[in-house]
Amino acid sequence: MSCGHAVTPGSLTQWCRSQLDQGNYKFKCPAVIQGTQLCNQLWSYKEVRRLADLTVEEMQDFEETIARLAAAQYCDIQSCPQCKTNVERKDLSNLCVQCTICTADQKKTYQFCWQCRKQWKGPGPRSDRCDNNGCTNHSLELLKNCKTTNLPEVQGVSACPSIRACPTCGEIVEHDKTGCKNVICPRCQVEFCFVCLKLTPQCLETSSYFIPCSSGVAPRQTSIPVWRRT
Repeated sequence: MSCGHAVTPGSLTQWCRSQLDQGNYKFKCPAVIQGTQLCNQLWSYKEVRRLADLTVEEMQDFEETIARLAAAQYCDIQSCPQCKTNVERKDLSNLCVQCTICTADQKKTYQFCWQCRKQWKGPGPRSDRCDNNGCTNHSLELLKNCKTTNLPEVQGVSACPSIRACPTCGEIVEHDKTGCKNVICPRCQVEFCFVCLKLTPQCLETSSYFIPCSSGVAPRQTSIPVWRRT
């Protein structure tokens, strides 16, 4: 590879596939160079495609997955429920979204709900729901009603909500119950403490990876953070 570390085409394909399955579309060398320090040099997709000896089907799958993950990170995109055109939501705190295609075709404003994906009902803008029956934020319900879990390798953490929303982008995240209390969000790649919900550098100012946070276990979240992309 460009970083100087050797890898077989098969293991390279397997490693990159595992990264895509975890929501990571940027491939970094996992070789250990000193102690527990990883190489982490970025491999371009062009390099991976050439050296992994991907089949045509694998290349198509990789490229579609990379495009989807990149779009999810940098854009908030859904298809219009009426014309199926992809629509980007600019205001992430507003569920009422206008489809420009349907508006032009019908010669009147067409809006739909980002949450339930039905034609918008009721006043707007709104961040919680529209007036359609059954319009609920399933992620928020999940946060409110999830079971508690323990983190076996973290001292004193035995009743932590099992599901959290990333404090940076709002992505729903679970802890695999191994290792330390910190997790890396698969969408925004920000590391935060699953226990106190502070970003890792802030949490570590008064704590460490395997002991309880100074502020204790954060309660269940009752709202989902909106990602303020810059």
